[in-house]
Amino acid sequence: MTNETNPEAVAAPAAPLLRIITPSTTPEEVAAIVAVFSALGGGAPAEEPVKSEWASPARKLRTYPGRAPAHGRGAWRASALPR
Repeated sequence: MTNETNPEAVAAPAAPLLRIITPSTTPEEVAAIVAVFSALGGGAPAEEPVKSEWASPARKLRTYPGRAPAHGRGAWRASALPR
């Protein structure tokens, strides 16, 4: 075994995410700002909403198992009548 250091593990410390520049800021004010920023979230993008099958254009076609939709002369009547 060798004692090599991992170059990814030895990195410079990251810059602070929040820097207070007003010396008269109270701890309560800092806590309020941190609470607002943490409530905003971030990081992972929002998931795409699931599309409802009710809004699918395929629902506009009346289909029956094992049978293609009616077409041609009288198709509108055949679409509503049971077979």
